[in-house]
Amino acid sequence: MVETTPHIGQEEVPEAERGPSIWTQLFGISAFGPFVALIIVGAFFTLKSDRFLTGGNLSLVLQQTIEVGTLAIGQTLVILTAGIDLSNGAVMAFGSIVMTKLAVDSGVSPILAILIGIAACVGFGILNGALVTGIRLPAFIVTLGTLNIAFALTHIYSGEATISGLPGSMTWFGNTFTIGGTAITYGTVAMLILYAVAWFVLTQSPVGRHVYALGNNPEAVRLSGVHIRRLLIGVYATAGLIYGITAVLLVARTQVGDPAAGQTDNLDSITAVVLGGTSLFGGRGSVIGTLIGAVIVSIIRNGLTLLGVDSIYQVLITGILVIVAVAVDQLTRRGTRA
Repeated sequence: MVETTPHIGQEEVPEAERGPSIWTQLFGISAFGPFVALIIVGAFFTLKSDRFLTGGNLSLVLQQTIEVGTLAIGQTLVILTAGIDLSNGAVMAFGSIVMTKLAVDSGVSPILAILIGIAACVGFGILNGALVTGIRLPAFIVTLGTLNIAFALTHIYSGEATISGLPGSMTWFGNTFTIGGTAITYGTVAMLILYAVAWFVLTQSPVGRHVYALGNNPEAVRLSGVHIRRLLIGVYATAGLIYGITAVLLVARTQVGDPAAGQTDNLDSITAVVLGGTSLFGGRGSVIGTLIGAVIVSIIRNGLTLLGVDSIYQVLITGILVIVAVAVDQLTRRGTRA
C-alpha cells in the first residue's frame, strides 16, 4: 500500500499523486514495454526491407507521425483523467478549415487566422469539459456528440471544398532543414517540443500530479481540496489547444485545408496512447509512451507499405494491436489488485 496524506500541494505529496518519476517516465514499466515493441518492430522491417532504415524513409515516418502523434498528446491528458475524446480528429479538421478559409477567402492575416482556428478548437475543448463536469455526462457520449457537431460544421463552413493557395507563413512548419543529408520538417521539431513540454508539466508540476491523482482516485482528490471541475475543464481545454496546434501542423504538411481530414484520427490517437502503455482506466501512463506508440503505428504502416501489403491489412493489424494492448492493461490491473 502507498501511504497518502489528506492534502495535495504540501511538501509531502503522496506517491500516487506525484505521477511517474523522471526515471519511470523514460525507462519505467509504462514506457519500457512499448520501447521494446518499437525495437522489435523496427528490427523486423529492417530485415525485411533494405529501404526501411534509410534517412529519407525514417524522416517520412516522423512526418507521418506528426498529425496523430500530436493529437495523441491531448488524448493522453484526457485518458489520464479516466476520460476519452472521440472528437479530436474532427475538431482538428474544423480548426484547419477555419484558419485556411479565413486566410484565403476572407483576407484575414495568416497569424490572426491561425489564432482564430486554434481558439475554435479550444472552444470545443471547453465545451467538452463543461458538459462532462457540469451535466456529468460520460466523456464517451459528450465527445461522440461534439465529433458530429465539429464534422458537420467543417463541411458546412467549407462548402465541401478543399482550400488551396495558402500563404507561405501558414505553411512554414512544412519547410525542412537538413541533418546528415536527411531532410527534417519544422513540424516534426514542433511535435517533439510539445511532447517535451507535456512531459515536463505532467511529471514536474502540481497540475500534472493532480491529473494523475484524478485518474487514480477522484474522491480523494476532491476531499483534498482540489477543484475537480476546474481541473477537468482545464484538461479538456488544453487538449483543444493541442488539437488546434495540430491543425496548424497538418495544414503546413498538406499545404491545403481539407474538410475530409482527420476522419480516423480519433481512433488512431487512442491506438497510440494505448500502445504507449497509458491505461484507459486513468491514472497511469506517460506521454513518452504515447510518442513511442505513435511511432510504432507509423512504422507498421510504413513498413507494410514498403513490403507491398494492402492498406486494409494495415488497419486490421492496428486493430489487433489495440485489443492486445488493452487486454494487457486489463490483466495488469487485475494482477495489481490481487
